[in-house]
Amino acid sequence: MSEQDLLFETADRLFGDVATFDEVQAAQQRGWSEATWSAADELGLTRIGVSEAAGGMGGSIADVVALLMAAGYHAAPIPLAESTLLAGWLAQAPGIVLPEGPLSVIPNKANDTLRLENGTLHGSAHRVPWGRNVSLILGLVDGHIVGVNPHDARITEDVNVAGEPRDDLDFEGATPVFCVAATPAQTLERFALMGALSRSALMAGALLRVVDATAQYTQERKQFGKPVGSFQAVQIHLVRCAEQAALVDLAVQVAAREADRGPASFEIAAVKTLANDAARTASRAAHQAHGAMGMTQEYVLHQYSRRLWAWRGEYGDASWRSQLGRGVATLGPDHHFHVIADGSASGIAL
Repeated sequence: MSEQDLLFETADRLFGDVATFDEVQAAQQRGWSEATWSAADELGLTRIGVSEAAGGMGGSIADVVALLMAAGYHAAPIPLAESTLLAGWLAQAPGIVLPEGPLSVIPNKANDTLRLENGTLHGSAHRVPWGRNVSLILGLVDGHIVGVNPHDARITEDVNVAGEPRDDLDFEGATPVFCVAATPAQTLERFALMGALSRSALMAGALLRVVDATAQYTQERKQFGKPVGSFQAVQIHLVRCAEQAALVDLAVQVAAREADRGPASFEIAAVKTLANDAARTASRAAHQAHGAMGMTQEYVLHQYSRRLWAWRGEYGDASWRSQLGRGVATLGPDHHFHVIADGSASGIAL
């Protein structure tokens, strides 16, 4: 068993115990699940992917992706992607030590106006995940990695379609907890790739749960004395869900492996494109297989389909498809075939 498999199983058991249907439902009202965070934090899962120098547990990108897939499978309502993969990537800049507690990141939306003036932070950041719930928010601003207390901002609370907090923060001369120069590799483009990988991993886990829930329901639900899953029309929906989940599962593991080796711009753009498409295709098929039951608050499916729809729009939607097309067109068909044929797809740079 690989380290990633062991990590997934550990997180799967933990989230299965604490991120129950009722807890996820309640988190929509509270903003997040403190019980789920505390349980994950006690095992050290909330600092996987953060270097020991920055106050974390260490671990590879592939490790974090396995953890996020488990979180996505259970719809864990906590800022795990932000506290692990994304905060860990930003904290690679020398001299950063992250505090305890949940973390978030500034996703760098097109309408953000953040700027540094004389060592203080000014402007606004939009759609910050769990901005109201975290102890520190990290961001890449004017070539610097900054960490800022969200309580130093004016917070306008909002949520995504899944009910997860996505808050707007306005800063008027806030003094960062730290402000250090970013490394040459820490660019907004690279951060967008890490963000896309984080959402792809969560979506991969959610897709697997959609498959399992749909398969279970269609075996339990009977019509004309038979499980509805035995009817060919329903089986088509089951197959469509399963093939989409399997494709994204494989693609996200490949992207994580390549991200541990280098930028993996091609692989991450590809997996986010696949995950975005699968969110639409698989959720449609799952809801059709469930019929009216899939549209009720009392049944689990909506917790995953709504997250798939929300995560699809975060860190790029159609833009990744355009980048893939431009990258392949620039290389030309002969070079593209050569790169794929020798097993080194990571050689494609967008």
